[in-house]
Amino acid sequence: MRRSNLPAELNRFVGRAAEQAALTALLETSRLVTVVGVGGVGKTRLAVRAAAEAQKRYVDGVRLADLAPLRDPDLVAYALVEALGLTDHTLRAPREVLVEHLADRRLLLVVDGYEHLVESCAPLVRDLLAHAPRLTVLAVGRRALRVAGETVFTLAPMDDGDAVTLLAERAAEAGAPMAPALPAPRGTTSPAPRTVIPTAPPARALPGPTTTDAPFLPGPAEAVRELCRRLDGIPLALELAAGRLPLLSVEQMLCRLDDRFRLLTDGARGALPRHQTLRTAIGWSHELCTAQERLLWARLSVFAGPFDLEAVEYVCGGPELPPDHILDLLGGLLGQSLVAREDSPAGPAYRLLDTVAAYGAEWLAALGDTERMRRRHRDWYMGLATWCELEWFSPRQAEVAARTDAALPNLRAALDLCLELPEDAHLAQHLAGTLWFAWVGCGRLSEGRHWLERALALESGHEEARLKALWVLGYVAVLQGDGTAAVAALHECGERARASGNALAEAYATHRMGCLALLSDDMPRAEELIGRALDTYRELGELNSNVLMGQVELAMARAFRGDLEGAVAICREVREICEERGERWTRAYALYVLGFSAWTRGAYPEARELLDECVSINHTFHDLVGLVLAIEMLALVTASEGDAAEAAVLQGATVPLWDTVGVRLFGSETFGGPRALGERLAGEALGAEAYGVAFREGRSLPVDAAVERALSGHRDAAVGRQAGPAAPRPFRTARSAAVPGTRKPAGSPTGKGGEAAG
Repeated sequence: MRRSNLPAELNRFVGRAAEQAALTALLETSRLVTVVGVGGVGKTRLAVRAAAEAQKRYVDGVRLADLAPLRDPDLVAYALVEALGLTDHTLRAPREVLVEHLADRRLLLVVDGYEHLVESCAPLVRDLLAHAPRLTVLAVGRRALRVAGETVFTLAPMDDGDAVTLLAERAAEAGAPMAPALPAPRGTTSPAPRTVIPTAPPARALPGPTTTDAPFLPGPAEAVRELCRRLDGIPLALELAAGRLPLLSVEQMLCRLDDRFRLLTDGARGALPRHQTLRTAIGWSHELCTAQERLLWARLSVFAGPFDLEAVEYVCGGPELPPDHILDLLGGLLGQSLVAREDSPAGPAYRLLDTVAAYGAEWLAALGDTERMRRRHRDWYMGLATWCELEWFSPRQAEVAARTDAALPNLRAALDLCLELPEDAHLAQHLAGTLWFAWVGCGRLSEGRHWLERALALESGHEEARLKALWVLGYVAVLQGDGTAAVAALHECGERARASGNALAEAYATHRMGCLALLSDDMPRAEELIGRALDTYRELGELNSNVLMGQVELAMARAFRGDLEGAVAICREVREICEERGERWTRAYALYVLGFSAWTRGAYPEARELLDECVSINHTFHDLVGLVLAIEMLALVTASEGDAAEAAVLQGATVPLWDTVGVRLFGSETFGGPRALGERLAGEALGAEAYGVAFREGRSLPVDAAVERALSGHRDAAVGRQAGPAAPRPFRTARSAAVPGTRKPAGSPTGKGGEAAG
């Protein structure tokens, strides 16, 4: 994981030298610093700048959590989990996950845009600071958290000098005509260009253009200064004004701004409150937009995070905004700095600045069109989720994962709307169930359970939607190690499916009950239930990633019962289908079984190659369940090759992964077999003390480093690693004679053993 997820600066940071120095100094003395100020005053930009400057002091890095897109207070902790790059599948509350992760880390956490969630955010921040003594929080919002120990840093608008510089630079970027810099007097040397953070000019002074190469606006200096004063030195207002300077002179802008001031203050010409000044600046920019641009602005306010062009065309299009005009209109808003463009793994995306979105939302409400647009927004993201579910079983699986990740704030908003309206309960159940691949395949089991349980708490009257949500909830609970909740959901699904004649839903419930049996070491029942479900899938013509996963789970059950040859045949067939369809997620689990098979034959290079690919795929999709199983198996291969120290490191690296996934090895002795055997081999070779040192080294590795360490093993093997003695299998099979010296190891499914020393 990168030490920081702070966004890169897209243009020059202007001024604020004194404020940045003061904020940086506060971070050295206070564990909770809150930057407050009016919307648009530049709080986030300054905080990110100060965090980047202070980053070297935090050995565990700096992480930014943007809470502005959230609507549900219950999701604050989930957002922090996501910002920290954690993947949690356990039954623990996300607050507990955060406390445990941060307990001994020296980290700077930047929490931005929390003001509408302060009742949920404040106690969470307080708890984190109480339990993580080396954590520092830099909060950014429009009001203080009011938490004990909080140091409030109020950010004022820019002084005249910085305001003029910012206006001029942003106007130059927008293409406004600029006055040329004047040459330095003869006989003197021109100074170097200004640094990124210039020394703050004297208060209320307008910098002159005589000695620097910075851009300057044409026209009377007093008019430029007056414009900045009338905008009250608020950076957002200045940037909005700069976007109009390619079309208007400073004097023209002053006249228009003056008119707008009179309109909003009933003719009063006195000093204005800053929030009204900002509102005026945005309203004036709104007035300068075309009618269609204003309408698009209002409709864009329904998005809860980044959005792409296709979403805008569907959600915002209509008779007044033909879809084929949307691109040009969006470009117009982009050119006026009302919409920001950003690049994501899913492609180009756009977002409204927070204050701009709030203004648009008020206009949308004034038009009486908010509910209709929210429903259109919901419909688009339900359609996107449906498309993603279908394309998950295709060569576009990685793209689906990226698009789902980018769309998550808007998918949450869609779920929120469905849950708000009693008549849409079935849509909440349908959407939460359709996103099974995001919950299970992309490492969001805990959040998925949150939405599924909320949706199922409602009576929808639509049986098919409820049945899907039930089996998905059962699947999630199985992987979390919560057998009680899994049985309850799957039993209800099976009963209701039989009563309504829904054979497919019944098959999914049966399949997941078989999966629960597999993880509970009841292999005969697992084989019977999964086999029965697969028969129904074939009869109904069902083929997707879930069906293929059922085949892999059947292969596991057969392997654990001794039919390794039959298990390999199934997984080879699954691998071929995955290659034909471009499916990678299920392929990884088939590779796990095939890697185990290669290990039992002593084909360690082949086993490592198969498991390396398994690790890479699971890491790409953030599937920690598959990832931790694969690293466990790689540790056993490494021990069998004779590198006991590296095997111990990998075994240690899986401990924090299991803590995140949930119940260690699902509570299964069978799945614990590779770990127990690997621990015995490495422990006997190293001795308890050396094993403990290597194990603790692995335990300290973050996920990305653990994956890199696991994948580097094949390079070490090629440098002449000595193979160790042939190792017994961790599972009882019918062909144990194939591996010389087979015996029942302590800690294997057929013996007794405990956890590794760590």
